[in-house]
Amino acid sequence: MKKYKVILLDWDDTIGDWSNAAWKALQDVYEQYHLNELYDTVSEYFNTYEPYNLELWGKYGRGEVSKEQLHFERFYYPLMVNNYPEFRGRSKVELAHEIGDTFLNLTNKYFSVLPGAAEVVRKLAEKYPLTIVSNGFKEVQYYKFAHSGLADCLTHTIISEEVGINKPQPEIFRIALELNGVTADAAVMIGDSYTSDIAGAKAAGIDQIWLHDGPTNESSFYREIKVRVRIGFVS
Repeated sequence: MKKYKVILLDWDDTIGDWSNAAWKALQDVYEQYHLNELYDTVSEYFNTYEPYNLELWGKYGRGEVSKEQLHFERFYYPLMVNNYPEFRGRSKVELAHEIGDTFLNLTNKYFSVLPGAAEVVRKLAEKYPLTIVSNGFKEVQYYKFAHSGLADCLTHTIISEEVGINKPQPEIFRIALELNGVTADAAVMIGDSYTSDIAGAKAAGIDQIWLHDGPTNESSFYREIKVRVRIGFVS
């Protein structure tokens, strides 16, 4: 079995439960900003927001939009369900900026680590240096690192906006290799996003472990066991 010297990890929806925090934050946003006047249910609001949000994140990874554009446009777009420039007497541009800031604060409020993830990270940290490679916004990512109880397990944390390169660009993975003083064949990347984590690591010549539910809808526990087997230990 191949042995690695370094493990690279995504954070959101690999270690931290971003999807759950984002959903709860959007529910609060829907209520706080009276978006029921634009959408009958929070699910309708989400179904307008989320596809465009994912599209923007793809563009962000490719360097086609800035962080500021992504953060503004994903909340402005659902407000433009009609063409009126104002909502409840407020500029929709101003409101989109405010909703974006509120949303990020709420995701910190609802932050949690995925079930079983802390145990796996601690086990990994006993044997390998761990480096986070994340496209997340630094103002929330460092909060999550600090409040995860896992900060002491992390050798390095690489945030894309700080190094000026986003996943899936291979250069950000090469920065991680340089920080750890290893070559690509000595590292493995673990992440939930095929386009950002898996394709990006592959382009950099780094082995990958893709965490995903897939067609069999595997449990989180089973996925974690697979990771343990793949990297050479089972507890």
